[in-house]
Amino acid sequence: MMGSLPLLFFLLLLLISGVRFGGSVRLGNGGYEEWRLGTATYIKESQGHPLNDGGGACGYGDLDIFRYGRYTTGLSSALFGRGSACGACYELRCVNNILWCLRGSPTVVVTATDFCAPNFGLPDDFGGWCNFPREHLEMTEAAFLRVAKAKADIVQVQFRRVSCDRAGGMRFTITGGASFLQVLITNVAADGEVIALKVKGSRTGWIPMGRNWGQNWQCNADLQRQPLSFEVTGKKGRTFTMYNVAPSDWMFAQTFEGKQLVE
Repeated sequence: MMGSLPLLFFLLLLLISGVRFGGSVRLGNGGYEEWRLGTATYIKESQGHPLNDGGGACGYGDLDIFRYGRYTTGLSSALFGRGSACGACYELRCVNNILWCLRGSPTVVVTATDFCAPNFGLPDDFGGWCNFPREHLEMTEAAFLRVAKAKADIVQVQFRRVSCDRAGGMRFTITGGASFLQVLITNVAADGEVIALKVKGSRTGWIPMGRNWGQNWQCNADLQRQPLSFEVTGKKGRTFTMYNVAPSDWMFAQTFEGKQLVE
């Protein structure tokens, strides 16, 4: 009987921490998300990499200007979804390695801002970590060091999608030309990612925009000298309409702030 007490105490700790058998955990927004097993590596800040110098396949540019900071990650093609996952937030922790994982299995939340390209010339477990169908996160050094030691090469992680916490509203950066409009959407809370976008001028109806790359959306229309309204659809299918986000005298390369996605 005495030998069973440690096991009972361990199970009690699991229940208190919110862990449930079967891999499900209850999130703060009331939904459920499954922990999945994947792998993670990191890019050293000294190497000069899109994740560190403000580039990346999502098109966000300077990550500090666009409020994503240093806790970001590239995703393998199995997760990236040809750019649809840009802006998504993931919580992860290092597992199954006493040598490299930090004590206590702390977690970190990162934002998807880049693509980790496959390398089919290397084995999946030695350099080809982003080969399909592997679910791999190539993190910034700052984010990786929150869960594992710097000496680690590749570690196994548990990860899950979580709601994004952002300050302020969604931001719309307008570029393009006389008959071509492109809009970059950043600072998206809740779902994190945008799956559909429409734009409306004061003299037009709603015009669907197509994904150009990452979170850059485009349409072939001349909307200059018209206030711009946007209809944004998040990953969960919820649509939010924002009227007159940009005034009639907007100019290319300007950024405007609208409402925010809410749970």
